[in-house]
This record gives sequence, structure tokens and C-alpha cells, in this order.
Amino acid sequence: MTNVRAAIIPVTPFQQNCTLLWCEKTKKAAVIDPGGDLERIRDAIAQSGVTVEKILLTHGHIDHAAGAAELRDELGVTIEGPHEADDFLLQRLPEQGQAYGIPARAVTPDRWLQEGDTVSIGELTLDVLHCPGHSPGSVVMVSKSERFALVGDVLFQGSVGRVDLPGGDGKALIKSIKDKLLPLGDDIAFICGHGPMSTIGQERQSNPFLQGDGLI
Repeated sequence: MTNVRAAIIPVTPFQQNCTLLWCEKTKKAAVIDPGGDLERIRDAIAQSGVTVEKILLTHGHIDHAAGAAELRDELGVTIEGPHEADDFLLQRLPEQGQAYGIPARAVTPDRWLQEGDTVSIGELTLDVLHCPGHSPGSVVMVSKSERFALVGDVLFQGSVGRVDLPGGDGKALIKSIKDKLLPLGDDIAFICGHGPMSTIGQERQSNPFLQGDGLI
């Protein structure tokens, strides 16, 4: 990864990996999944010396999207993603927030993302994959040139996303991973929504949810 840099900012009681991702050449950045604790996110932006040009959402759960509306207003940027199938989650953010004690506003992205779309950050281009299962509208963003991906809560080191939340579907999740993520190549490194980074190859070999029929 020569032209992409990332700072991971754990936010909310769920320790969600909010990610500040930027193009090293242009210092243009995106904030991915600002779930809360906006002061931490502001500090990371200041320390990195980058210019945020957009907010990206991988899906609509509270720990990923609760701070998106407020941060959009503060920074004067647009929100891109997730897929429109998660609109019902984004509109329910205030009630989700009350349940978990996380301040949240409902949010409608400026641009919904679909399979085959691309997202730009400076000179970086990320390809969009629609990967339902954890939520109906989950998306994964991949830089094929930099061999890097943002996978949200679709795939983790040694695990996969929960499927017991509204709209979750275990069979759809495994199909998304096997049909769309594994073919990307074993050398693809990824940042997930919680926990440490990993690679597609490591998960192909050792993730217990991806062995055999991969039924969960």
C-alpha cells in the first residue's frame, strides 16, 4: 500500500473501528463509519493533517452511523453509502441510540452505493461491492491497485458479522463473503468494523465460519 494511509479510531462502547482513510499524494481523506465519539475523530483529523472530503458508511447500524449527520454538518461534506436497503436502519438511528445510550440522528446519505459503483478519495478509487447478510445494505469498498479493502462488519479476523439483528441473513452473509470477497485475492488486506486487521488469505485458511459449507 503505497498511496493509502489509515488511522483507526475506536469509537462507542462497541469499540467500532472508525477509520480515517486518505490518499497520501493529495492528503484528501474520508471518514468511514463515524459511529460516535466525534471529539476523537476530530483529533485524528487534526493530527493527520488531512482534508476530509466525504464520509463513507459501510452499513446502517448505530455504532457505525450515529455520528454521521452531525459530522456532515460540521465538516460540510457529503455522505456516500451504504446501499439503500439499509435506509430503514438509518432512519431508526435515534431509537437505536436511546436503547444503547449513544446520541444519534437519523441520516439520509447524499449518495446511495450499489454494486459496481466507485468511490474516490483524492487519487484513490474504491470499487463498491454490495454484500448483504449482516445487514441488507452492507457494502465493501476495495482498492484493487492498493490491494486493500474496507469490509465493515461483513468479515472479521476469525469471525463474521452478526446475523441476528433486523435484516440479518446468515446464508446471504456467507454467500457475500465466498462469492465477492474471497475471489479478490489472498493478498488483499482489510480493515473491519471491530478488532484487528487481517487478509483475505488468512481468513480463507483459518476462519472457522468459512470452512466446509460455511453454514451459520
